[in-house]
Parts: sequence; structure tokens; C-alpha cells
Amino acid sequence: MNRVFLIGFMGCGKTSWGKKLAAGLGYDFIDLDHVLEGRVGCSIAEYFASHGEEAFRTLESEVLKTTEYPDNVIVSTGGGLPCFFDHMEWMNSHGQTLYIQLSPRGLASRLENAKTPRPVLQGKKGEELVAFIEHKLAKREGFYLQATYHVDGIDMSVENLIKIVGLDAKVV
Repeated sequence: MNRVFLIGFMGCGKTSWGKKLAAGLGYDFIDLDHVLEGRVGCSIAEYFASHGEEAFRTLESEVLKTTEYPDNVIVSTGGGLPCFFDHMEWMNSHGQTLYIQLSPRGLASRLENAKTPRPVLQGKKGEELVAFIEHKLAKREGFYLQATYHVDGIDMSVENLIKIVGLDAKVV
């Protein structure tokens, strides 16, 4: 079984790189945010607004732990998922974790130009956005650093990711 959970701050590229890595390995890809939305029948933003953060985090935990994962899979997680309950411990015991690191400025640049709006960032731009990310990242970094592997989100390639997670010898 080869299961890799991608973690990191919103906008770091978990979904984009997860799809590329899965394609490069011939693995399945699961985006847990999409699984969650499929279960509740609405967007995460809508669920969050209607039910609040506590209900969202409880549901997110249930989705993480009850989703059926194929043997060879790359899993993209929500940016906050690793920071609640026992999620880092759970993911590390059920596969490998890969933290995609980017600087607050790098994240801000990506998020300002993102096609998908992030409700939590509503109206934040420039230095205000960088300060928001710095504050959130300071709270989350301790969880992210518990990952099996850490990778610089700037200089990544599928080939390097495959080598980092040690799956290159296992590719058929």
C-alpha cells in the first residue's frame, strides 16, 4: 500500500501537485475537500457559513477517517485539516505525509491570483493578506512540520516528488 497525504497552507498547490503526482505514478487521486462537498451537497464555504467551524471540523475529521482509500493513492487535504484533532498522527499512521512549504509572500501571490475565491480571504490583498497568512501559518506550522517529508513548493517537479516520497523504486 502506498498512500501519500499532501498537506500545507491553502494555495500551496496540494490539489494541482496531487493530480500531477498521481498521474506520474499511475495512482488514484482523492481531493478530500471534494469528497466532503459531495457528502453534504454544498460547497465548503456554504457549509462553513451555515454550520460554523466546529461542525465543519468534525465533518472534515469524519471524511478523513471514513473515506475508503485505494492501495495506491495521492490524497489532497484541506489546509486546516492537519491542525485539528489527531489528524497528523492518523495520517502518519495510515500513510506518508508531504508538507508543501511556501513563504507567506509566495502564498499571498498565488491566492491573490487564484481562480477559486477563498471566503476566509474576502477583501484581503497585499500586505494585509501577507500578514493574515503569516499569523495563520505561525499557528499551523507546528502541525505541518510533523509531516514525513517537507518540500519547497517553489522548486518542485513530479520526478522530485516521486523521489522524495520514495515511490520511484515502486513504480511499475
